[in-house]
Amino acid sequence: MSRSTKVAVPDQLVIDVNALNKSYGDKHVVRDFSLQVKRGEIYGFLGPNGSGKTTSIRLICGLLKPDSGSGTVMGLDVIKQSPAIKREVGYMTQRFSLWEDLTIRENLDFVARMYGMSDRATRVNEALEKLGLLSRQNQLAGSLSGGWKQRLSLAACMLHQPKLLLLDEPTAGVDPKARRDFWDEIHRLAGAGITILVTTHYMDEAERCTRLGYIAYGKLLATGTMQEVIAQQHLATWVVRGPELAALAEKLRAVDGVSQVTAFGNTLHVTGPDASLLTASLRALNLGGRYQLEEADTALEDVFIHLMSKAEDNFQ
Repeated sequence: MSRSTKVAVPDQLVIDVNALNKSYGDKHVVRDFSLQVKRGEIYGFLGPNGSGKTTSIRLICGLLKPDSGSGTVMGLDVIKQSPAIKREVGYMTQRFSLWEDLTIRENLDFVARMYGMSDRATRVNEALEKLGLLSRQNQLAGSLSGGWKQRLSLAACMLHQPKLLLLDEPTAGVDPKARRDFWDEIHRLAGAGITILVTTHYMDEAERCTRLGYIAYGKLLATGTMQEVIAQQHLATWVVRGPELAALAEKLRAVDGVSQVTAFGNTLHVTGPDASLLTASLRALNLGGRYQLEEADTALEDVFIHLMSKAEDNFQ
């Protein structure tokens, strides 16, 4: 793989795609997908498994060609210039995809060879240092923990100095400290002007993104900052505390105005789309004797569950 001339990325939109579609047989996996992401943003993709997140990422990075639609990624046409896009992005897959019988340094050196880098040794040394891998550079990749494999994968993605990183559930199966360290590195990269698109199931990670998109069964259902995505759903939320919450949850699910009841530790989050109706219904139950009810801000996880309940499974 030879290195091409670096693409000049404007300060405005790094990703600008419109109405992308992808089907496999009779399964419409990505449906009229449109997305705009600015330089230096961390854009988080949320959605259930099988919702089309990975396929959408592969369309953006040039690994798949859309059946229809249009747009550009780093100024390159997603239909006509997909090979060039592949050379200019860093893509980190869900599963560790490097060579387990090579050391960390050997893996990075091999990737650098694939890109035809003339300054291969310098690039590898820089990657080892930036990602804190120097002390383990001679360790076989197959013997690394999940967190160290994650660092190695990110180092490999960054070797060719891409302006766009596409990270597909990069912290799945990684311990909390490694996840936090990884996200600190993501914010450092974004601060240097690198644009990042990341899929995640973790709400705390989603809250660290600049903007979010919720995709379900091929459709992008909501997008914006965390506050905007929450506000768009117009949900009211009450928190209920008290005894025998499991039995109460079943009772509350049958109440008019309640769209979902979710257990959070020793509390229930009760949400609904009509604040007045929800409030009136809860007060009519006269729970005050045994239970404490308190109005609360709707959380991102409440919105996530609400959007999942509304989405139509395109594989049904």
